[in-house]
Amino acid sequence: MHWFVLFLAGLLEVVWAVGLKYTHGFTRLVPSAITLTAMAASVGLLGLALRQLPLGTAYAVWTGIGTVGTVIYGIVMMNEPAGIARIVCIAMIVAGIAGLKLLSTH
Repeated sequence: MHWFVLFLAGLLEVVWAVGLKYTHGFTRLVPSAITLTAMAASVGLLGLALRQLPLGTAYAVWTGIGTVGTVIYGIVMMNEPAGIARIVCIAMIVAGIAGLKLLSTH
């Protein structure tokens, strides 16, 4: 269950990272409210997951999900470049996340 909570926290990190783009420096009310809510929920869920998961592993997985999700969003929705080097780097992050999950004792 704690891994699922951590996964949701990571997805919410994607929401707030993407949301930052749409806030225009927190000058737009609705995107700002969504972004701040997603930030609070993401960190809150991370805190819940940390009750049972190791700190270093959970934090790395949380940021990894956020990083990979945000990059994929940028490629798919914002026409950011998707060169082979970027894809290889994303794959390495995913491999690191998977490795940390598999090697975790929880």
